[in-house]
This record gives sequence, structure tokens and C-alpha cells, in this order.
Amino acid sequence: MSRIAILSSAVADQIAAGEVVERPASVVKELVENALDAGATTVDVTIEEGGRALIRIADDGSGMDREDAVLCLSRHATSKITAAEQLVGVRSYGFRGEALPAIASVSEVLIETASEDGGGTQVRAAAGAVLETRDATRRRGTTVSVQRLFYNTPARQKFLRSARSEWRGIMDTMHAIGALRRDVHFTVRHDGKVALDLPAVPTLRARLAELWGHRDVQRFVDIDDVQGPIHITGMVERPADVGTATRRVLLIINGRVVRDHGIVRAAEAAYRSTLPSGVRPSLVLSLHVPGGDVDVNVHPAKSEVRLRDRWPTERAVENAVRRALGLFDASAGIGWRTWAPAAAPAWRDDVHGIEPAALRATPAAEGLFATPEAPEPYPSARGSDAPAGTAAAAVDSGAAGVIDAPIAVPPLLQLRRMYLMFEHEDGVILIDQHSAHERVLYEDFLGVLERGEAPSQRLLFPMTLHLGPDEADAFEANRASFEKLGFEMEGFGGHSLLVNAVPMPHPRFDAERCLRETLAALTGDRAAGDAKRHERLAATFACKAAIKAGDVMSPGEMRALYVALANTKLPAHDVHGRSTIVRLSWDELDRRFGRK
Repeated sequence: MSRIAILSSAVADQIAAGEVVERPASVVKELVENALDAGATTVDVTIEEGGRALIRIADDGSGMDREDAVLCLSRHATSKITAAEQLVGVRSYGFRGEALPAIASVSEVLIETASEDGGGTQVRAAAGAVLETRDATRRRGTTVSVQRLFYNTPARQKFLRSARSEWRGIMDTMHAIGALRRDVHFTVRHDGKVALDLPAVPTLRARLAELWGHRDVQRFVDIDDVQGPIHITGMVERPADVGTATRRVLLIINGRVVRDHGIVRAAEAAYRSTLPSGVRPSLVLSLHVPGGDVDVNVHPAKSEVRLRDRWPTERAVENAVRRALGLFDASAGIGWRTWAPAAAPAWRDDVHGIEPAALRATPAAEGLFATPEAPEPYPSARGSDAPAGTAAAAVDSGAAGVIDAPIAVPPLLQLRRMYLMFEHEDGVILIDQHSAHERVLYEDFLGVLERGEAPSQRLLFPMTLHLGPDEADAFEANRASFEKLGFEMEGFGGHSLLVNAVPMPHPRFDAERCLRETLAALTGDRAAGDAKRHERLAATFACKAAIKAGDVMSPGEMRALYVALANTKLPAHDVHGRSTIVRLSWDELDRRFGRK
């Protein structure tokens, strides 16, 4: 007797339903996407008992005639493609022709549709079979009602969660679709109450403000970056605000909400040296890549895509996020209102700000480190007003290209021997002197470790260091990197080292103390790979070598540090995830003084 048999169409449909329809949120996603493919500008979603009792999607799209209304319930029936070649670069959401028949196979479905106002069609189906087709009168568009989901598959119905849990899944789905299609008016009702009303809006920030609240949206900075054929837009969380609210991740590739851990990891990699370990940021990213470089036909629910050239795409995402984090707007703010780049205010000529070197090529750059047309000169590393500057040497070592792109330095004031303060058009700016110098040295040291050895100064009398076993192991693991940083050391019996030359990142640098503290901090380091080890060493060494809170800085030293910080890639954050720059808005000051 033959063991192989052809499955009945009913069983095949239910198997397909298991791939496409996991829960009520899956039904909502598929039906709303069909409405969007039909050109709808208004979509109404009605839910009862978390979708277990009723899911109704009504739209004002193109609708269907009688023949199409019946045919749409057949497997692999679609109006989106006609040939396999059209799968490359397909822009429609639904193209497999599986959603409606899969849903109908495990529920009771009622479709009411009309291609023009007036005469329309009503189709009733259950368990995958069409039960009734008749004429109906309605306006142009389509309404699909799904009742008794999984009523004929008790095993599947048993795995449905509570109505509350299923409702949360539906809301998550509608939030994602609402953020994706800002040109459509969505209304969502649950058990007779309006839970979501999203009119069409022009910007992503405006839509997310409707979904998450205006306060939460202030935690994000905008991205709009083009690298080759890849256009990356969206919003990423400021490092200073990461961990203060619920983490959210939304990834859109060529107009589809998808999951891609590689892209998310690439975006998170841009936060290196700005966040404490174990903290992950919120991200909303939209990528537009050439259609031929994306395969959308790799997942039954179309929730994943395959990229032909993954490495360049991930690299572009990391670079775009890192550039956004280097903007003035990415620094921590008190009472500061976020503005979009297109609406950024014009800065006064007499008040200067900060902008990273990554944007210096842009004509008429604006921001905290702005470069005006006729800047006043800043002191050089060996200038007369910075004779022994703690940060003066950092201008030479950590601010490559400063001379080619001079920066106007505003009047600076040191507070409590810890902070530098100056006036900005939109508020008061505070800079942590230790964190700022730490950022300057970190990027300088990291560049030295990647490019080659740094200049060093030979000691008149060699210095002997006696290390413990763990410190000696840390030294051996990082010996080549210490030599690149400018140390010249050799073994002197047992765990002792003879130091013949040391780097001089700034005139007050205490080589012995810094070396000992760095080796102590690296004890037990288990960082995998040379790149991670280099970053850890550069961060640790920069922290130990930087000027400290309590150090008095001369005017020349403050100006030199300002210039050096302006030329870093991420001026607003130190290597431990703390803020380097904090902005106190005039609005907040006025409010505190009762002026507003």
C-alpha cells in the first residue's frame, strides 16, 4: 500500500494558514496591507475581544468587481504580479496570493466590495469554501470581516492568548504600519472605543509623536544620509536618553516593516564608546536600496528580506547613525526642544556653537562648533596664551585638520574647576572638561592604534615598574598596542618592566600613574578580537590620561580643548556613555525664574 498521498485542498490551506496567520495581529497586518495596495487613503480597523471575536478592515481603495471578489479567495490569486521576474523589486505588500484564502480557511469571512459607488458585491466564506455571493450596495472600497478565528482548528485556537495580549499584538502591528504609511488616515476601534486615530501627517517625527507622545519623541535625533545607492532616514535615540524609557525598534526596508538583526546590530555599533555596557538604544530606520539588491520573497509573512550585499548596507547604516550622533542635537539637553534639520534656526554671528568635523565639508555649517566666514584665531598648541596647556597638545594630536578648518571660539568660563560654560543662541552650554578631553584622546589613540606608532619622548633615566601577575598578563596581551601608543618598554626580570620612552599627549601627563592605572583596569580583560581590545585599551588609556575634574585651566587651555573637541566625531559623549555636552535652554531658565 502506498504511503505517500496528496493532501486535500482543505488540509493544504490550513497548513498555509499556519505559515501566514499566527494570531489575530497577523490577520490585521495582511488585511491592512491589502487595503494599502488597493490605494486606500483611509483605513478603519474594528476589533472585538482582541480579534478573537471580530476583525473588520474597511478601506476606500479601488475595490473589486464581482469576478475578482470571488477569485481573491483562491490560493495564489493576486493582482500584483504575473511573472516570476516581477518578484525582483516588487513594491506591493501582498504578492503571494495566500493571505485571504489562508484566513478564510480558518475562520468565517465576509467581503463587501465595490469598484465604484453604488452597486457592489458581497461574498461569504467559511473554512475555505465560498458559501454565498450576492449583490450589495456600498461606496467604493472594500470591507473584510473575519469572525470566529480558528473555530475549525481547535488545536490552533487553544494557543491563542488572552484578549488583552492579542490586543497588544494588534496595536504593535498598527503602530508599525502607521509609522510606515504616514500618508494614510488610520482609525482603530476596540470593543466599541476608539483606541487610535492617526490622521495623515507629513513627517515621521509627527507620526511618532501621535503614537508615542511628544515627550518621548524628544529623545530622538533625525537621520537623513545618502551613501552611494543607499538612502537612510529615520530617528535614533540620544545616548544620554537611552534606558530612560521603553526600548523600541522599527526597521523599514524599501517600504516594508521587517526584522533584520544584522542591520540593528550595525546601528547599535555606531553607539560604541557612547553607552554603558548592556544598554541598547531605540531605533527607527528606513532604508531605500536598489530593488534588485533585495529579495522580499523569503518569508511566508513577508517579515524578512534578504540583502544581496549585506556588508556595504550594514556599513552604511553604522556610518549614518554615527554621523547623526555627532551632531549638536545629539547632546543631552535640559528643557531643550528638538528641531528637525530642515527647520533648524539660523545662528547669530556673535554666538558660536559645536559641530563635528564630519560636517565641516558642508558649506556654511551651523551648530555648536560652527565655522563662521571670518573666525577669530584660536591659540595654537604652543601659543603664548597656553604655555602649559593641559589640552593644548590635544589640538595637535587629536584634532587633525584644525588649521585647514579654523573654529571661532566663544568666551569660555570654567565652573568649579570641572565645567566649561558659554552662551549659545538657544541656551547655555556646559562642557565637562574631563569627559571632553577623554573623547579627544580616545579618538586620537584609536587612530594611532589603527594607523601606526605615535611619537614618544625618551626618558633621561629609565623608569622601573614592578607589576603583579595579573597586571603582567594584561601588559603582555596589549604589548604591541602600548608600543604603538608611544611606550618603549622591555622586561627586567620577573614581572618588572623597564620603561625607556613614554608618549606625551599633553604637558601634565603623568606617564607612570597612567600606565599603572591602565594596566590595573585591563586586568582580566576578556575582550574578543584585536579590534575590541584596541577600543578597550584606547578608552581606558584616554580616561586615565585625560585632565581631571579639579584641574584649573587657563583661557588658552580652555580654547584649545574646545577646538580639539570640535574636531572629534562624537563630541557630545565620552567613552563611558556619559554626556560631554549639556544644553540648558533659555525657555527652561525663563520658566525657572517665573518669566514663562
